[in-house]
Amino acid sequence: MFDAPAAGPAGLRYAPDFISKATEGELIRHIRALPLAPFQFGQFEGKRRVASFGYRYDYASRRLECAEPIPSWLNGIVAAIQSFGGVSTEIGQILCTEYDCGVGIGWHRDKPHFDRIFGLSLGSACKFRFRRRTENGWERFTLDAAPRSLYLMAGDARQIWEHSIPPVEAPRYSITFRTMVETVRGAKASR
Repeated sequence: MFDAPAAGPAGLRYAPDFISKATEGELIRHIRALPLAPFQFGQFEGKRRVASFGYRYDYASRRLECAEPIPSWLNGIVAAIQSFGGVSTEIGQILCTEYDCGVGIGWHRDKPHFDRIFGLSLGSACKFRFRRRTENGWERFTLDAAPRSLYLMAGDARQIWEHSIPPVEAPRYSITFRTMVETVRGAKASR
């Protein structure tokens, strides 16, 4: 069901139409009802609005903190992603994001506390861009992420490549599902 994008980063997988249009509408309604807050990056405030579950990364303290528990309305999607990811897949963190027109996200890699990253695109399509430094500059790749599609970043796509989304032309929502690195899972179990 996952397709490896042609010439894309190793470890990047893409599944178009992972969910139905009806499920997409239901998820968007739930996200709109959340107490979304502007993304905080240290002293700066991003234009996208977010809500975290399970864990959240605090940029001011530079550490992972507990967040609200994963809500029950996400249970079905979490189960589908965990099934899709395989036996060892355990989602520990979820980020719901709202991108208004003209909003994107700059180049970055997800924090090292997280392992595999699954992203569910909702609302409108986006250009999901990747880049990595080479001896002669940058190698680049763009994935056209359609509504209702799922991508997975693991291996090189997760660890070596940076990713970004340019400003979107229509409202977009995403749900990011992250597995935790083993040390974080072990610390969680010892609490």
